[in-house]
Amino acid sequence: MIIAIDVGLKKIGVAGLISGIVLPLDPILRHNRNQAAQDVSKLVESKGAKILVIGLPTTQDTKDRILHFASLLQINAQIFYVNEDYSSKESQSYITHLKKKSRQNANKDGRLDSLAACRILERYLLEYK
Repeated sequence: MIIAIDVGLKKIGVAGLISGIVLPLDPILRHNRNQAAQDVSKLVESKGAKILVIGLPTTQDTKDRILHFASLLQINAQIFYVNEDYSSKESQSYITHLKKKSRQNANKDGRLDSLAACRILERYLLEYK
């Protein structure tokens, strides 16, 4: 299995490649970076993922923050970094059919972040597979 994450300050979007299909998984709510790293590590290990794909932006300060977060992970999976620029914006197209209130809720509860993780995973598959 392959897991992809979109690391944010409040939520971490999660996606998985399951039976050849990219699917959003439940996002991880982030209280602090140690808790979030521990939750991601547990998820990767519990799913038996061999690869973890992490979205990495081109802006240096955010890139440094995400690289530091990745250094906190305790996993046996191989880590790949994929450019995540515009993945959140692109993922919004997946929810345009929803009513305004539902779109707002998708943003608040992390579903949109998990859709962004789907885009990151799709980019990985295009680039490496």
